[in-house]
This record gives sequence, structure tokens and C-alpha cells, in this order.
Amino acid sequence: MSSPVIIGPLNPSGDNPAPMFSSGPVNQQHAFPALTPSQIEHVRAFGKVRKVEAGEILFEPGDMTVPFFVLLSGSMEIVQPGLHGERLIVTHQAAGFTGEMTMISGRGALARGRVTAPGDFIELSPEELRNLVTRDAELSEIFMRAFILRRILLISSGQGNVILMGSQHSAKTLQLREFLSRNGHPHTYIDLDTDTGAQELLDRFLVTAAEIPVVICNGATVLRSPSMQELAKCLGLNAHIVQSQVRDLVIVGAGPAGLAAAVYGASEGLDVLMIETESPGGQAGSSSRIENYLGFPTGISGLELAGRASAQAQKFGAKMLVASSVVRLNCDRRPYELVLDDGQAIPARAVIIASGARYNKPQIENLEKFEGQGVYYGATFIESQLCGNEEVAVVGGGNSAGQAAVFLSQTAGKVHILVRSGKLADTMSRYLIQRIEENPAIDLRCRTEVIGMEGDTQLEQVTWLDKNTGETSTHALRHVFIMTGASPRTDWLQGCLALDSKGFIVTGRDLDAAAGGRTWPLARPPLMLETSLPGVFAVGDVRSGSVKRVASAVGEGSIAIYLVHRALAEM
Repeated sequence: MSSPVIIGPLNPSGDNPAPMFSSGPVNQQHAFPALTPSQIEHVRAFGKVRKVEAGEILFEPGDMTVPFFVLLSGSMEIVQPGLHGERLIVTHQAAGFTGEMTMISGRGALARGRVTAPGDFIELSPEELRNLVTRDAELSEIFMRAFILRRILLISSGQGNVILMGSQHSAKTLQLREFLSRNGHPHTYIDLDTDTGAQELLDRFLVTAAEIPVVICNGATVLRSPSMQELAKCLGLNAHIVQSQVRDLVIVGAGPAGLAAAVYGASEGLDVLMIETESPGGQAGSSSRIENYLGFPTGISGLELAGRASAQAQKFGAKMLVASSVVRLNCDRRPYELVLDDGQAIPARAVIIASGARYNKPQIENLEKFEGQGVYYGATFIESQLCGNEEVAVVGGGNSAGQAAVFLSQTAGKVHILVRSGKLADTMSRYLIQRIEENPAIDLRCRTEVIGMEGDTQLEQVTWLDKNTGETSTHALRHVFIMTGASPRTDWLQGCLALDSKGFIVTGRDLDAAAGGRTWPLARPPLMLETSLPGVFAVGDVRSGSVKRVASAVGEGSIAIYLVHRALAEM
């Protein structure tokens, strides 16, 4: 059977973010199972037998459309090329099989596959593998579980095809770390502030301090202070997507609502493409723990929920385009066109807008100066490690702020919650209020606002106003988490859709009262969740009048697919 061998230390920085699929230990037998003779015969019916020789390379990091192999005889090793040679990840033997989540997502391989003993392998193309898991429920469960667990092992051991070298004092470093972590991409992070060999690495690639952070892709390409788009291109995250293809459905945004729509749409046979500016999960993806979501009595992190949903959607054939933003909707004819920030236009027969909302920024003069360098808009594992045992402040009175405060109180020296209103009951769930009130590490300050921030390049102190007393006070705080209100991401829809006074998308029956001068063009009335443009729907936080909860967003995303089918039938 397969012999799993995960060797070497964890990430050099000691930074191993919580897995995006599971918070429990990985079961090695589930990650590397041996197929039974009967199961192997089922696989054989979908592929072909290929003779392999010792030393033969079957795939390299970055290779696209990598085949899936089941070993009948012989053996092969999966290794990760690095700066100091190869690291062995696993050795597969007879009855074992290759692959991890890239087999489902269609993205480039993360490692090198090399035959170590000659034999016969069953080879399946990605499409043949997809057909197999669609038709065989038993093998589908075995393969999906193994692929997910193997991805967790790669993440937790820092074994991927990318090395990120940066500083905890760099906003760009934090941005790239979050992008890789929230997209579930295994990587090695090297902290240049603490790693003794950092200067040697910089000298080796002729990198100056001004060019930090540095990314090394596939052990070869060196990127200096790259954007998310440049990193995604280097890693080939979107190389498998044909952007000119006319899709049945394009979903803008991969938060809970968009992911739910993708799962139900793809599982019902629609050709689905999701477009996500950063990473799956949206605002919910940055939540440390969601405890009031149905079916998870002990709670689930936003990252884990997004990871599971992404895997589920891609299992059914949905594609995801990341690090891309929609800047315009060409709405004068169908198929509609969604124009990306790189100028590419993606045609779609139907559109679901699930672009969510962004936190409002307080009116503080130099706020942007400290973004990523003391000011954060999410509280994930990465930010919590930056704070250490220091005092921190959370600004906001909603559930996201409450979850962040409770999470940060586990590691921070003290957590100050600053709330503009006089009480939390109007904006926060009761269970969170009780947690906050009973937690000695949390200091709740109602009717209090941040009015100033100071520091050189990093936030060093914060001034706030207590409206109860009228007094201002300055505190030596280096970390502030802002989660205040929400504004919709709808600038790109101006001129196409009816929006309410705050910019949220008006849908269904509400269109009559807020058409914005637009006339509904069809004889039938607009469907529930349908915008002023036929065949274009809005779900989740971006929709006017929506309930700002994960469960309701998931519900709207799933309901929208039923309505999409009705709209497509009219074409």
C-alpha cells in the first residue's frame, strides 16, 4: 500500500495556519489508502494501463492537466523541489494512487512525480477521473477525502511550489500570506526578521530590502513585491480556465452565497464559473469561528467552511477565477459580458452577483497608512500570531467583531472592544454577548470611537473618545481590528441595475418601488432575487434588504439556481 512519508520541519517561521478543510489530526490511512482489487477494476474501466520505467518523470510542479495514476505494480515518489534540493512527500506503492486537490480544481501540479521501480500504472485524464467520481459514489468518497487530507498535510508541513520571504512589518507580505492561506495553497513562509539565513537567500537572488516581499514560484521564477494578480499568474491558478467560453452561469464573488450557488448550479449540470477578487469565503472567510451555523454545534471557522464549499463546488465541475475583479457589466445584450480588470470580457447567459460588502472605514486621517501594518479588517490565525501577547482593540459591534474579540482573547494580553452604540443587543447575537461579558480578558467600551492613530511606519498608539464622559485617552496599541458596518461592492454596476440609496442591489418585488427610472422589459414580473436586468440575480450581503447572516446567504445562493434555470429556459 502507499507509504506516507512527510519529512522535514514545519515552515521555517513556525507559521502553519489552521487548515482550510479540517481542524482535526489527519488520518494517514484515509489520506493514503490502499484500493481493493474490486475498486482497482472499477478504475481500470475508465482509463488505460501504462508501463513505466524507473527514473521516469510523470509530472513537474506547475504542469497542467496532470493525469491520475493508480499503481498496479512498481512504485513512485512524490517530491517537492526546493532551494536546498528535493524533499520527499510520499512514496506510493501497489494499490496506491496519486493526486491531491489540484486533480479536482484543475490547477497546476504542486510537486514532482518520479517512478522509482518499474511497473504498470492505470492512467486517467482529469476528465476521465471526473467521470469516475461522478458515477462511483464509493470511489468518489475515497478520492475526495484523500485529496483533501493530502492538501492539509502539504499546508501544515509548508510543502508547496511557492516560497514567500517577507517581513511581519510589511503590509504586502501580510496580503500575500493571506491570499495563499485563504486559497488553500501550500507554501513555505520565511520571516526575514528572524531567519538567520535570510540574507544569504536575498543575496542568492540579488534581492534588495526595498523589493521585499519576495516570492519564488516552482523553485525557479523570482517575483519581487508582486501583486496578487502576478502571484496567481506565476502559480498558474487561472491557467485552466478558458475565459472566452460562453458560460451558462457566471457568479461574481465566492462568499457563502456565491459558493452555495456554485455547488447547486454545477451539481445540476450548469457550466459555472466563479470570479473572486481575493479568495473564497468573503467576509465570512475571515471569521475565526461561526457558532450559529446549522449543523456545526461546536462551530466552524470561516476558512474551513469556505474550503469545504470550494472543494464541493469544484468536485461538481465549477471553475474559479481568483485575483480578478469585475469592473463593468455589458448589459445591452445577451449573452451578457463581465469585463475584468485586465480587459478580458467573459460572456454569460445568466449572472449571479454575490460580491458581498466591505467594512466601512472610520474617518481617521492616516488610517490607510497603517493598513496591514497595525490595522486589519479580519482576524485570522495569521493576524493573531502578529499580535502575540499584546493588547489589541476591536472596533465594531456586530457578530464579526464579537467573534474576533473572543478569538483574539485566547492569545492577546487584553482585547478592547470599541462600540459606537450604547449596547450590543441590537447588533450582536446573544451567545457572543455572554462570552464577551464573562471574559476577563475583554474590555467592552460602549459609545467609544477611535479618533487618532500614530506611528512611524507601524502603528504605535491609538487615541479614542469616550462619549459617555467626553474624555479622550491615548493607548500604546500596535494592533487594531476594524469591523464596522458594510458598504456594497456595486460601483461596477452603475447604469445597468437598480440600486437603493445606499448602493445595494434591488431585487424582485422591491423593483416597482425603486426602479431608478428603469422599466422592466419582460411581460412576466421579475423573479424573486432577480435584478432589474432579466437573467441577472443578486444574493447575499450585496442585495438590498438581505439578512446579514451566513445561513441566509447560503440559502439565497441555492434558491437562485432554481430561478436561473427558469431564466435560461426563456432564452
